[in-house]
Amino acid sequence: MDLLNTLVDKGLRRETPSREEALAVLATTDDELLDVVAAAGKVRRQWFGRRVKLNYLVNLKSGLCPEDCSYCSQRLGSKAEILKYTWLKPDEASQAAAAGVAGGAKRVCLVASGRGPTDKDVDRVAATIDAIKSENEGVEVCACLGLLSDGQAERLRGAGADAYNHNLNTSEATYGDITTTHTYADRVDTVRKAHAAGLSACSGLIAGMGERDEDLVDVVLGLRELDPDSVPVNFLIPFEGTPLAKEWNLTPQRCLRILAMVRFVCPDVEVRIAGGREVHLRTMQPLALHIANSIFLGDYLTSEGQAGRADLEMIADAGFEVEGTDRVTLPEHRAGGCGSVCGSEEAGSPEAPEATEARTDLVAVRRRGAGTDLAPNA
Repeated sequence: MDLLNTLVDKGLRRETPSREEALAVLATTDDELLDVVAAAGKVRRQWFGRRVKLNYLVNLKSGLCPEDCSYCSQRLGSKAEILKYTWLKPDEASQAAAAGVAGGAKRVCLVASGRGPTDKDVDRVAATIDAIKSENEGVEVCACLGLLSDGQAERLRGAGADAYNHNLNTSEATYGDITTTHTYADRVDTVRKAHAAGLSACSGLIAGMGERDEDLVDVVLGLRELDPDSVPVNFLIPFEGTPLAKEWNLTPQRCLRILAMVRFVCPDVEVRIAGGREVHLRTMQPLALHIANSIFLGDYLTSEGQAGRADLEMIADAGFEVEGTDRVTLPEHRAGGCGSVCGSEEAGSPEAPEATEARTDLVAVRRRGAGTDLAPNA
C-alpha cells in the first residue's frame, strides 16, 4: 500500500503523518491488518529494536476520588466493587514495588486517586520514592498523582522521581462529555509542568469510550505537540457501576490499528500497551508487541492483569527481549527530552465501528497486592 510505504518513510525520518493519513490507518480493513502491523513494526524496530520495557503499577490510594471521569472505577459515585483504601505507607509501597521489579519491571509507576496532591501528599510520595530507590538499584519511578500545582513537579523531581504521568485521555472536542470536574486544558497544563521541571513526561489516551476516529487522531496529534517521552495506550475496561459500563466498542483488530496509528504519529516515543490489553487484544497481544515497545506487568489499578509469568513467556515466544536497567529506553536523539514536532493537515474520517458483544467475564476486580493481605501478581 502506498499509504503504508509513506508512513514508514515518515516514521524513519521522525516526521508526523497528516491527519488524513492517520485517519486512513484506522480505516484499513482486516485484510490489510497484517500489512499495517508489519509497517508499524518497521518503525518500532528502527527506534527500539526488539526490546520490551516492563512497567509495574502500585496503587498508593484506591477509590473515593472526587472527580467524575466517566471511564474510572474510582470516580465520584462509582458503584464498582473495587478495593478502597487510603495512602499506603512507604514501606508497604516499596514492598509492592519490589514484587514488580523482581518480575522484570524497569519502571515503577506510583498512582494515587484524587484531583491532585496536597503538599503533604507530595511529602508522602517523596518518602515512598526514597524507600523504593534505596531497595531497588537502577529502577525508574514515575508518579501519577493528578493535577499538579506550581512547584510540585519540581519537588517530585528533587525527591528522585524520574517521570510524571498525566494522560490526556480523549480529544479536546469531546473531553467535556467524559469529565466535567476539570478540563482538557488542565491536563495539558500538568504535562507542561512536568516537562518544565525536568521530569520525563508520560501522557496517553483511552480508546473505546465511544469516540470517533477523529477524536482518536486528534488526541494523539495533541500528544505529539506536547512531546511526551512515553505514550500509554489504554483500552477502556467497562467496569459495571460506571457510566461507560456498556461501551464495548473494541475488537482486537481495532486495537491493533489504534496502536499502529499511535506508532506512526509518535515514531520514536515509548508506546506502551496499558490497561485493557487482556480484555480487548486477548490472544492478539503478541502481535501488538510488534508495534508497542512497552507494557505493564501484572495487575492494574483496580483490575487484575495477565499473570506476570505469562507476560514474560509471551514476550519470549514472540521473539522479543525484556529491556534491562542497563539499557536506555529512548533513542539517543531523545535523551534530552527533545523530539521533532511537525504539523498536520485536516481531513474527513470514516464512520465509527459498531459495538461488539460485551465480555464482562474478562473484567476481574483486583483483590490482591497493594492494600490487601494477599501477594501481588508479578
